Amino acid sequence: MHRSASRLTRVIACAAVPVILAVSGCSSDSGKSADTGKKSDSSASSKSPGAKKPTPLEKAAFATLPDPCKTVQTKTIEALVPEAKDNKGTATKSNDLTSRASCSWNGLDVNGLKGSDYRWLAVSLVRYDSHETLGSGNKRAEEQYNKQLQTAKTVQGAQNVKNDQVGGIGDQGTSVTYSTKKDGADFFNTTILVRTQNVVVSLDYNGAAYEGAAAPDAGKLLESAIAATREAVNAVSGANAQPASSESPSASASASPSESASSS
Repeated sequence: MHRSASRLTRVIACAAVPVILAVSGCSSDSGKSADTGKKSDSSASSKSPGAKKPTPLEKAAFATLPDPCKTVQTKTIEALVPEAKDNKGTATKSNDLTSRASCSWNGLDVNGLKGSDYRWLAVSLVRYDSHETLGSGNKRAEEQYNKQLQTAKTVQGAQNVKNDQVGGIGDQGTSVTYSTKKDGADFFNTTILVRTQNVVVSLDYNGAAYEGAAAPDAGKLLESAIAATREAVNAVSGANAQPASSESPSASASASPSESASSS
């Protein structure tokens, strides 16, 4: 009897071991599921509707540039650059004419004993797109505008440098005037800088007198340069204008059956 009781005790003890392991296994699994639940809760909270989303960049207003040699009207070229070598202008080569383009005109008006007048006109256009890392097109254009303005104010050899705000054209506008000497002649220079949305328009206009001709009127040069710049800025807007459709679908669809029958 003693042997049977001892054997029974050992059997019961061995049978209890798997039960303890099973319980400990369950407690371990329950701990993992609890941790998982906490993680899922935190993940859900991070994606809550109240979380702020990054502000999308504004789309650039202008997607292309006009032909730089057509930004200023032919009659304006004839008035500003008498006896121009080519009224159609000379375009500067560019790898991307939708982002950077320029054109220039020059001419020497010979008046015999009265001397000769020289004029030079140039229009440059730079366009910027909105970029996630570089910023909006407008911001990038403003940075370029300020950079070009600083360059215009610090031309080597420039004398009597003056700058003034130009209103009524684009979003920002400044004129810079100065005089320089070249080959014994006095050159009177005018630079007009305008930012219109994401495009920077730069117009340079200068003149000089030779062989006894009267010196150019700096005031008239400035006035003419501002007028030409206004044409160039308008050309940028025109190049990006949406063409109007000749006939809207709704108009053709609204024709009555009787009208169609009578026309047929």
